[in-house]
Amino acid sequence: MRVVVQRSKQASVTVGGETVGEIESGLVLLVGITHDDTERDIRWMADKIAGLRIFEDGDGKMNLSIREAGGAVLSVSQFTLYGDCRKGRRPSFIAAARPEYAQKLYDEFNAQLRSAGLTVETGRFGAMMDVSLVNWGPITLIVDSKE
Repeated sequence: MRVVVQRSKQASVTVGGETVGEIESGLVLLVGITHDDTERDIRWMADKIAGLRIFEDGDGKMNLSIREAGGAVLSVSQFTLYGDCRKGRRPSFIAAARPEYAQKLYDEFNAQLRSAGLTVETGRFGAMMDVSLVNWGPITLIVDSKE
């Protein structure tokens, strides 16, 4: 499982001109699932992200998690995170999980974040989405459950 984590002042995702998810300050998560990911990867990733200390405390140091900072999550499925660009000019997406498998794990990941006490908005799985955000910092991290 691979997630691009972006700290954001505000973010939204639209599908066909309709806003389907929107947050104020928090995290935008671009979520990629590969075919050998399991519920163990999902639990590990949800715990890791819920506990990441990338929000400032009163002294301006990155010491607070999203829970402690009172932020929300905008989670967006992103199979292209498993695009392999090493050969040729067209990415291969063979490492991305099949949609029916990926959606099950993606839904479980969001449920795990919610059970950790986070407010979670989402895009629409499998749809062509427009994601808008104000990257705050900027802070962008890549978290991979296999590493």
